[in-house]
Amino acid sequence: MSHPVMYDEDDPALARLRAAAARLPEVHEKVSHGRPVLTAGEKGRVFAVYGGSVKVRPGVHEQHGHAVLLKPDPADAGALAEDPRFFSPAYYGPAGWVGLDLAGHDVAWDEVAELLDASYRTVASRTLLRRLDDRT
Repeated sequence: MSHPVMYDEDDPALARLRAAAARLPEVHEKVSHGRPVLTAGEKGRVFAVYGGSVKVRPGVHEQHGHAVLLKPDPADAGALAEDPRFFSPAYYGPAGWVGLDLAGHDVAWDEVAELLDASYRTVASRTLLRRLDDRT
């Protein structure tokens, strides 16, 4: 079953997200379930998803089409859970992922880049992590 495309290729928030992620080694993008997902390496694991939802009740989801979903550093997870800008995304939340809506408020893109870095580090191979650390 094919999923409908759930994003606009010309979305400026998506462009900024892609630019922030491009600073990480071997980031690849693919579309899964109608949304752009970023992986650490061509066949690597997902570290970010553009767009998501929150389950309101069985069969009903509140869409967050302009959000980034990511897996935070475990040391930061508690603080992010208390921050009202973040939400627990459907399907991903139980695995420790958080969502940050990029619409409707001023986005701190430096913070988004830090969150992407932390999420990338949760899934990247040792080789990719060495390459990332060698850049600093």
